[in-house]
Parts: sequence; C-alpha cells; structure tokens
Amino acid sequence: MSKEIDTERVYIIQPILNSDYLAVHDEAKALIESAGAKYFGTSYQTIRNVSPATYIGAGKLEEIKYILEGMDDVTVLFNGDISPSQTLNIGAALGGRKVIDRTTLILDIFAKNAVSSEGKVQVELAQLKYLYPRLKGKGHALSRLGGGIGTRGPGETQLETDRRHIKARIKFLEERLKVTETRRAQTIERRAKNNVFVISLIGYTNTGKSTLLNTLTGSDVLEKDALFATLDPTARKFSIEGKEFILIDTVGFLRELPHNIIEAFKSTLESAIYCDLALIISDVNEDYEMQFNTAINTVKELGFEKKYIKVLNKCDNITDFNQFGGDCVLISAKYGLGLDNLKKAILDELKDTYTECVFIIPYAEISEYNKLSKYAEEKSREYTDTGMTVSASVKNDYVHVFSKYMRS
Repeated sequence: MSKEIDTERVYIIQPILNSDYLAVHDEAKALIESAGAKYFGTSYQTIRNVSPATYIGAGKLEEIKYILEGMDDVTVLFNGDISPSQTLNIGAALGGRKVIDRTTLILDIFAKNAVSSEGKVQVELAQLKYLYPRLKGKGHALSRLGGGIGTRGPGETQLETDRRHIKARIKFLEERLKVTETRRAQTIERRAKNNVFVISLIGYTNTGKSTLLNTLTGSDVLEKDALFATLDPTARKFSIEGKEFILIDTVGFLRELPHNIIEAFKSTLESAIYCDLALIISDVNEDYEMQFNTAINTVKELGFEKKYIKVLNKCDNITDFNQFGGDCVLISAKYGLGLDNLKKAILDELKDTYTECVFIIPYAEISEYNKLSKYAEEKSREYTDTGMTVSASVKNDYVHVFSKYMRS
C-alpha cells in the first residue's frame, strides 16, 4: 500500500438512539464528503444498553470486522461521541483498524477549511484538547495509515511522544487566542461607538449564508456546496436606502455539534452574536424548523439576546408560499428572489433602535460637533447664515450625546 491514500474510504457505525437517526446518518455522509473522503457503507445498531467498553456489543463488532476483512485502508466512523477508551477498544476489536468519532471528523473538516491565522489557532487548540486524552495507542493507527481523516493539523505530528509538549502548546495557543479576543472586543466596541449597524448571518451549515452575503454586498466570498465551507468570519459593507450596514458571516451549525467545538470557536462566534440584528438562515428544502432551532439554541447558549429574522433560503422552486406562515422571509440568495422583502424586514426590525434627528450647530461649535459626529450617520449637511443643519440617524443609545444640538 502506498504511504498516501488518494481517497480515504469511511465505513459508518450508526447507533440508533432516536427517530432522527437517518437524518444524522445523512449528515455524516455529507461530512465524509466534505473531508475529502468516500462513503463506503454503514452498519446500524439499535442501542438499548450502552457497553462501557465498546458502546455497541461484541457481536456487532465481530460482524463489522468480517465485512471489512482485507480492506485495511477503510476507516471506521462511529457517528456519535465515544470516550477515548471506547475508541481504542473498538479499534482493537476490529483488528487494529483506525476508528474515529463524529467530533474527530468535524475537527478534520475545520482543519481543512481554516484560512486565517485565528481560524487555524482555534482549530489546532480544539484538536489538541480533544486528542490529548486519546493519545494512547493512536500512534499505531497513524503510522499504519500514513494520513487521512484525523491526521490533518496537529494530527500529522507524533502526538503521543511528548504529552508535556502538547500541554505547553495548548497553553501557548490559549494565550494567542486571548490576544485575538481582546482585539475582537475592541472592534465590536468601536463599531458600536461609530454608529455602525451590524447584521449577522447565523444558521445551519450549507444553507447559503455566504451566497446571501455575496448577493447583498457584491462580494466574492467562497460559495461551496459542502458542510463548513465557511469557517473564518467575514465582514462586508452594504446599504439599504442609503443606510449603511456591516454584514457578518461565520461558521454554520450542525445538529449535535460537539460542545467543545462551540467553545473553541466562541471568540469567532462573538463577532456574529454581538450584533444589532441577526438573519437566521435555513434551507426551505430541508428540515428548516430543526435547522432554525439548532442555530437559535446554540447562539442563545453563547448569550445571544438580539432581534432576529427567520429567513428561508433556496425557495426558487417553491410555488405555495402560504404553507410557511408569516413569521419568516422567503428568499433565493442564488437567484436574487425575495431580497426586497428581506431588506424591508431589516429596516422594519431596526427602526426602533435608531432615531432620525436634525441638528442645528452654530459655526463656533462645529469643531466640537465633529468630535461627536462618529456617533451619527449623517444623511445631509446644509450651511446657513448662522450655522450648519445636519440630518442624521443616531442609535438610541447615543441620542443624548447630541441633545444640545437637537432641533426642537
């Protein structure tokens, strides 16, 4: 066998824990494809009693071992979260085969898609924290296969050789992330002070958030039909009826997204949750209620309390819009359908957060006013014999700053 595997094949062990196991299984197949591997097959197992050693029973493992006999290049994915000892025991029961779980697969995709230095730091930190208790015995699987899922990023090193080095690396990465978090907090604060309205794109992965960002802003952010294609946050300016906004797109969510991944990307997600308004995007052709609930519950765990608009994307093939009720906006970001309705909904949601003002500024006080003007979004200036008249939008939090200039 060559040292590098052109296309890794992955066999799924799918535990049946509830009625939505088929949807979870379909997502696993999509995740495998996003990782650059190939789906090979599945064994389903109804779970009545969890085996402490291997999660599933010895009989099922023996059956899987027989199915995969002679196919050493096939990796086994347990589509759920299992303990380090269960991972090792399942691998041993399958003849020393490499076994990964759902979190390992997702982290591998993150490592593949991280572009910015911050994204790479967050991915490496999440991987190291997750892999650290799993180091025992992992070297054998890595050296046998020479690559594949779970070996991108820090997985390419001999992780098991120096646990102290890994602990030091985790501490180093955490310190780097703190610096980034401080810088991001300053950016968020500066936007608030500069009267900038921030709109976040939040939602399930692969629902068209990047496409919507590109359509609204005229940008060329990567659009790809794959899970977690967008990892690093992206901010772009756009306007509606002359009012300026910043639109932020960041990593999407997934059902049963492991908590440690959410925690690792908390600093990135803060750029989305600290906004004036969120557009929560779902795919109208999928289980959009589940997608919406997954997204909103995840960001609420992070402290999200802002207004939001439910947006159902990919509606270009929908003929009956009445079935969706009136609590959402239907669009097709790809074909530009429904965007006028979305823009109107955005203005309607934000109208209570700002005040339209007219200021009368004497010439002697223009210099003083200019120091405060960053808190206002000016629409026009008019010079008269006695001073300057300014029409502006001001966030309600900052209206008091201009009280002496307000026209009565």
